Amino acid sequence: MDKEIKSDLPGVFYRSPTPGEPAHANVGDRLTEDSVIGVLELMKQFNEVRAGVSGILHKFVVTDGDAVEMDTVLAIVTDEAGTR
Repeated sequence: MDKEIKSDLPGVFYRSPTPGEPAHANVGDRLTEDSVIGVLELMKQFNEVRAGVSGILHKFVVTDGDAVEMDTVLAIVTDEAGTR
């Protein structure tokens, strides 16, 4: 069953902590509820986005650098690799 990771805040979503750094999480990674998948920038403040669910990161719905609203789906997590 798919699980959605949604934005708690409006802002700009970034997958990396800073430009040129590796992404916090990649498709295929096993996530726990505390896993950080990216950051949201809001008024020059960066807030970590935690998965809030466990499973395999199936895909990102938004692109790095996209502006998002509250409750925007950022990523999809599945129970097992390849299982939707």
